[in-house]
Amino acid sequence: MTDIDDLPVRDELRGKSPYGAPQLDVPVRLNTNENPYPLPEPLVERITERVREAARNLNRYPDRDAVELRTQLAKYLTDTSGHEVGLANVWAANGSNEVIQQLLQTFGGPGRTAIGFEPSYSMHGLISRGTGTGWISGPRNEDFTIDLAAAEKAIAENRPDVVFVTTPNNPTGTAVPAETVLALYEAAQAAKPSLVVVDEAYIEFSHGASLLPLIEGRPNLVVSRTMSKAFGAAGLRLGYLAAHPAVVDAVQLVRLPYHLSAITQATALAALEHTDTLLKYVEQLKAERDRLVAELLAAGYEVTASDANFVQFGRFDDSHTVWQKILDRGVLVRDNGVPGWLRVTAGTPEENDAFLDAVRELKKEQSA
Repeated sequence: MTDIDDLPVRDELRGKSPYGAPQLDVPVRLNTNENPYPLPEPLVERITERVREAARNLNRYPDRDAVELRTQLAKYLTDTSGHEVGLANVWAANGSNEVIQQLLQTFGGPGRTAIGFEPSYSMHGLISRGTGTGWISGPRNEDFTIDLAAAEKAIAENRPDVVFVTTPNNPTGTAVPAETVLALYEAAQAAKPSLVVVDEAYIEFSHGASLLPLIEGRPNLVVSRTMSKAFGAAGLRLGYLAAHPAVVDAVQLVRLPYHLSAITQATALAALEHTDTLLKYVEQLKAERDRLVAELLAAGYEVTASDANFVQFGRFDDSHTVWQKILDRGVLVRDNGVPGWLRVTAGTPEENDAFLDAVRELKKEQSA
């Protein structure tokens, strides 16, 4: 029987596992950082209208430059960050993962390297390897913040072509201060001109502000975003970046022709028309996230400070056993492989109550 190791795959892909999270049939699923609220009915109706309009022209290719969509994304970024960006600063693709892939295809590749500070979003390393880019795992402190001195040293020694900074960080939820990002950017430019990618997939849930204004005057700094989380549109697969116009021009060298379908563009445009409503759901989730932190601490668990729509909690001698015990109570959380820790997504109040009941019950068992 032939398996993957019998195929002529690239050496750097051998022994690796694809990214994924278990999707089990349980009453409460809090493992994939999805927004738990369905899209409001007026938005569903608007999507239907826009898609119907787009369907009339499906015999034609979509706008390959997604001009209307990028213009509206630029407006959203300007309105929410206070820093003005325009069409030329924004690029969009099929999820933030394709944005990252295009950046690595353009600025990474064979003979080049990328660095990230782990634990962090594992797709940075996976996409690096998938594009033939060497991957370097940088250090973090015990509290999961970036060890700036050690990070600067790693950049100076390895001279990477791409530097990833995830804020808020996944899976820990920790935010990275602007001064740390600026220091890493300066270190990267001193080692050799390198692209610094600030992954802000969860920024709308943060207690702090976006680092988008930092792109001003820094042509090698990129901020990547997604509509999967705050917009409640994980099924849409729409990611985007903001950067110097030269970066937007550069990624178009590797983009596939007509990569964003007319249906994707129409749906995303409809969602952007309902930004105010969708961001109200974000405020609800932020409050639920803060409640999870407070209740977990009160129950006797350790919690990593979170600026995302999830909470990392522990510590456990055997986190996978605890994961299974929570699952046995009908609640699915995420075992990311960070020793001693698990991650729970902020859900609806009812879902969060079910999770909290489960972990409180476990504490009682342990103390009995």
